[in-house]
Amino acid sequence: MSLPKAELHLHIEGTLEPELAFELAARNGVELPYASTDELRKAYAFEDLQSFLNLYYELMAVLRTERDFEDLANAYLARAAAQGVRHAEIFFDPQAHIARGVGMGTVVEGLWRALGRSVENHGVSTQLIMCFLRDESAESALETLEAAKPYLDRIVGVGLDSAEVGHPPVKFREVYEAAAALGLRRVAHAGEEGPPSYIVEALDVLGVERIDHGLRCVESPELVARLVRDRVPLTLCPLSNVRLRTVDVLGDHPLPAMLDAGLLCTVNSDDPAYFGGYAGDNFDAVRVELGLGEERLRELARNSFLAAFLEHDEELRGRYLAEVDAYVF
Repeated sequence: MSLPKAELHLHIEGTLEPELAFELAARNGVELPYASTDELRKAYAFEDLQSFLNLYYELMAVLRTERDFEDLANAYLARAAAQGVRHAEIFFDPQAHIARGVGMGTVVEGLWRALGRSVENHGVSTQLIMCFLRDESAESALETLEAAKPYLDRIVGVGLDSAEVGHPPVKFREVYEAAAALGLRRVAHAGEEGPPSYIVEALDVLGVERIDHGLRCVESPELVARLVRDRVPLTLCPLSNVRLRTVDVLGDHPLPAMLDAGLLCTVNSDDPAYFGGYAGDNFDAVRVELGLGEERLRELARNSFLAAFLEHDEELRGRYLAEVDAYVF
């Protein structure tokens, strides 16, 4: 669906399509444990978040140079633009790269070779959000923030991702306080597989401005009321929820009820190469499987721009919102 939209929950490493993975593996002399792209795609049958993460980190081995990260980002931007994405706030995971000898500079400079020309080349404005891996130590997160300091002119905010259960937000209080002191925006994954209390902690302890996923907020009426009152955006990822077994089938997804409750929900693709669809595909899926009508879809698109970190350019936000209002289904 080409309805104009912002994508606010997108892991750039999760856009690595099998074809590009094999191309980069050949370029860099990396041997993948799969005979073909078809065999690799068959590995995308995940039982839960951890089974996905195992493959996700395995395939990162092909990303070695600035050119690799530039090619990865350009491939995503081309696909996203074709599906109506006008603004993208893109996550990246530096710890996963640093651990295998790829420096912060290589990652950021490589991504920026694409993002710095994204409006000119793809018609998509972009921002970069650096995520900490929650299954790594708090000390590692602080070291990562320190390593990012030379590049903060290109990084708008910080996030928190990877395996959620057993890694509550409070573990990262210190690094989020340091990020806030540096003027960085703050988001965090919470309430995907973790309990509603993780959402509360992310808000109260980390001071986040958006909740990534947040699906399990529906288990706490008190939390739902707070999120509605404070207009806290939720960056939902419907196809991801099904692929990772958070929701059995898309028809059971609580998105319609969440919208009815007044929650500021957005629809995003998460790791689209692995989960079966980019932003427009997710909009198509919720339209078909959840019966969302044109005005609900328009509401989701408007929400995405309202929730975007565009305070530095309200005129641009206004233009994007006008595009949503003018869109003809």
